[in-house]
Amino acid sequence: MTSTSNAALPGNHSIAFIGGGNMARSLVGGLIGGGLAAQRIHVADPGDAVRAALEADFGVATFADAGEAVAAADVWVMAVKPQVLRGVCEGLADTARERVPLVVSVAAGITTAQIERWLGGKAAVVRTMPNTPSLLGAGMTGLYANARVDAAGRTLAEALLSATGRTAWIDDEMLMDAVTAVSGSGPAYVFLFAEAMEAAAIAQGLPADAARLMVQQTLLGAARMLSESGEAPEELRRRVTSPNGTTQAALEAFEAGGLRALVADAVAAARRRGQELSAAND
Repeated sequence: MTSTSNAALPGNHSIAFIGGGNMARSLVGGLIGGGLAAQRIHVADPGDAVRAALEADFGVATFADAGEAVAAADVWVMAVKPQVLRGVCEGLADTARERVPLVVSVAAGITTAQIERWLGGKAAVVRTMPNTPSLLGAGMTGLYANARVDAAGRTLAEALLSATGRTAWIDDEMLMDAVTAVSGSGPAYVFLFAEAMEAAAIAQGLPADAARLMVQQTLLGAARMLSESGEAPEELRRRVTSPNGTTQAALEAFEAGGLRALVADAVAAARRRGQELSAAND
């Protein structure tokens, strides 16, 4: 597994986004912010308002029809919901068989084999799982490439997703559901913890606005220490925990309540759901 960030998009590629929702917007914005010319990006979306906003915000060409968007593109980014991806792919299969594009999917639970089959059996497919901090350029994306993706295709996919944060390659596709369960769904776990901390702070008498600010900045600072210190979380926890102090009392309450087991159960449940999505859309 390797990790990188902020790689420049190589070559003179044209990119078609199928779906113009939040993830597509974050990728488009990141690519253009990184210097990719807007005329090299096409976006297909059925929503008039979505297309108008993309044109106004980024200057990209938009289309209601996916076939028109991919007509001149050699990279296709599938940014639609898993439930509709099969229909989208099958509608583009004839074009995919003729030109064999690099296909990058952000659909949770859908395998590269499914996408390749739906596109006619020849496509080079990179399956990815970004997360919502990608909207701020602080995302984490796991990537897996099928056997048809060559070294240039891997470099291109990595550079594309690096427009919104960090990336890590996964060698075993069976682990992509675990990626979804950890980093894809993970921001929601942090948000739930923030909710609980806010409520606890208010219950202890702190004003709501002060409680929210304290929680936000504490989580931000802790995340920066995890990212920038180079230390394992266990070591950072040890340093802030004085023997018989307030932090130790709180951590003992977490341990007594089974926090570690709850986290393990939650991640396992998310992974199972990813596998169910794949089976339901086959």
